[in-house]
Amino acid sequence: MKILKILLPLAMCTPLAAQNVPDTNDVLSGQLKLNEVVVHCVAGKTTIKHSPLPVTVVNANTLKQTSSSNIIDALAKQPGVSQVATGGGISKPVIRGLGYNRVLVVKDGIRQEGQQWGDEHGVEIDAHDVGSVEIIKGPASLMYGSDAMAGVIIFNNTPTQPLGTVGGNLDAEYHTNNGLINYSLNLGGNHNSFVWDIRYSDKFAHAYKNSYDGYVPNSQFSERAIALRLGLIKKWGYSNLKIGYYNINPSIVEGERDSITGNLLSYNDNVATYKHGLPFQKVFHHKAVSETFVNLKKGYIKAIVGFQHNTRQEYEETPYDYGLCLHLGTINYDLRYVSNVSYGWKYSSGINGMLQQSSNKGEEYLIPDYRLADIGVFATGSKSLERWNFSGGLRFDYRYLKSDSLIDDGQLRFRDFSRNFTGLTGSLGATYLITDGLTAKFNIARGFRAPNISELSANGQHEGTLRYEIGNRNFVPEYSLQADFGLDYTYRWLLVQVSAFANSVSNYIYTHRIDSVVEPGLMTFAYSQGDAMLWGFEAGFDAHPVNPLHLGATFSYVSTHLRNQPADMSHLPLTPAPRLTTDLRWDIIRHGIKKAYVEAQLDGYFAQKQCFTAFDTETETPAYALVNISAGTNIFVRGRKIAEINVIVSNLFDVCYQNHLSRLKYCDVNALTGRRGVFDMGRNIVFKLTVPLGKGTKE
Repeated sequence: MKILKILLPLAMCTPLAAQNVPDTNDVLSGQLKLNEVVVHCVAGKTTIKHSPLPVTVVNANTLKQTSSSNIIDALAKQPGVSQVATGGGISKPVIRGLGYNRVLVVKDGIRQEGQQWGDEHGVEIDAHDVGSVEIIKGPASLMYGSDAMAGVIIFNNTPTQPLGTVGGNLDAEYHTNNGLINYSLNLGGNHNSFVWDIRYSDKFAHAYKNSYDGYVPNSQFSERAIALRLGLIKKWGYSNLKIGYYNINPSIVEGERDSITGNLLSYNDNVATYKHGLPFQKVFHHKAVSETFVNLKKGYIKAIVGFQHNTRQEYEETPYDYGLCLHLGTINYDLRYVSNVSYGWKYSSGINGMLQQSSNKGEEYLIPDYRLADIGVFATGSKSLERWNFSGGLRFDYRYLKSDSLIDDGQLRFRDFSRNFTGLTGSLGATYLITDGLTAKFNIARGFRAPNISELSANGQHEGTLRYEIGNRNFVPEYSLQADFGLDYTYRWLLVQVSAFANSVSNYIYTHRIDSVVEPGLMTFAYSQGDAMLWGFEAGFDAHPVNPLHLGATFSYVSTHLRNQPADMSHLPLTPAPRLTTDLRWDIIRHGIKKAYVEAQLDGYFAQKQCFTAFDTETETPAYALVNISAGTNIFVRGRKIAEINVIVSNLFDVCYQNHLSRLKYCDVNALTGRRGVFDMGRNIVFKLTVPLGKGTKE
């Protein structure tokens, strides 16, 4: 019973991946092995060594030692992961060349639903409320249904306090480039079968700057989040409730310039102000999730019910009256049974889905009001057989969508329609332990994605994108067939990983610019559908030739093709550029919880010529390289840790560059220099401080 009380709080509020994630620098030092990390997989949870799909785990230490303006920005440093960015406050994840509704985000055990179809719609998650992150690369429709074609990003909660204690953390950081100030206060306890945790976070930043543009007007943003966890632990299992509030107010960079001077136009006299300019958004995300875990003799049952409400308001002409206002309500549900391992077999089955309703409350319209019902049933299994591990399963999904008509200013803006979408998906994979240190992985999976409401019915100005968008209600679902192959090699101080994939996507939906003008001053973009092929790989090594020294490098590459298209339309829009990252780290002190380090990193992006250049939709992007340096240490007083300090300098040499996936790349041309668009952030020095609350950590 005593062991149960110790283990269940961790299992209740923190998935196993968060419990077992080692620090990167421990992985190859002989203290821990990466293969022991537990992650989500087809038949429940398994170790990375036994997962046929490539999975990257990002732990809390890595997040603390990374310079970023939001949680997706932090993850975009990982191999195979990119971001579609709009300034500093808005980032959307891209995995292996696929993004938007093809990447599923999971937080608190349910899929995050916040109108993620929009270009300038980010992910409504507080970075401080994340203990670790699992990035599943490849179709995961078997586990999560529609929208998980490219992969899944799972945000695990921060761990609870040890049994019988009350404690927490105060985190604070400051960025010199955009004046970002961020702090978070967390306090929690664990006593007599009752677990609780509360967090408050606040963040605000003024406009960022670079050497070409100076300050970029309207790139400021603010963010606020509150989260409460309550849990009860009993002999039969546990039950917990998570309630969250998240608010982000990003200003929208339009990149308009003076035709004579070429300077960016500003709506504020002081561009380095925290006050919002026009246009800007207000996004509110409310969330409540109940999770119950019941132990059975031969396995367990887990039930999750969640409610989310997302409000998105866009202010264009005045800071007091919004033009566009969307309300999205979602009920998520998940019920599954997972067996214990018996004679090497493990299986699971369940049902999950969501109910959703969206309504317009403003005076402008981009999508119609709609209702959606989603349900999926699945069965999975795995088998261990000496050096082999097999896993696979089948899933069936059904989605119903009903859209309402709308007459605006006497004109029919949206015509009502209803659609049914079904998908049969499956996965079959295996891992083979060739030697004690060498593992081979194989997986083939079929993914499924139903068209989203914007792709089916968009008809209006998309504020913040400088576009008028047009959908097509006759679109059919996307299907993908992806094959993955990987090799993992570990030997004492060396880890080498290679992961390759080939992905054939039928009925791929994409946007491109067209010549006709619907709204003066706006580019017109239409959705189209065709067949696509993507292939690529990630490769890297991590080495500790001597104990305090760490060497590492990763390379990511993806190639995309639209089939049966002319040369200027032969590549998918938003294809990430090839990327090579190398890093060198010296652990000055590495003893128990004592640590001090210095690190240097070179982040190199190759030129991207795989572009959808038709109709001036995209342009090629030149190569660039960024140098980053960092250092950190723990501070002790009388044998107790009282603080952790990290200092990161990103873009040390103040290089002016444009990431190929930056939407600001296509803003106005500077008449003085001839350069098009707005450039990314220049040199930035980040100071991070963590102060443990409570009794502190003993040496």
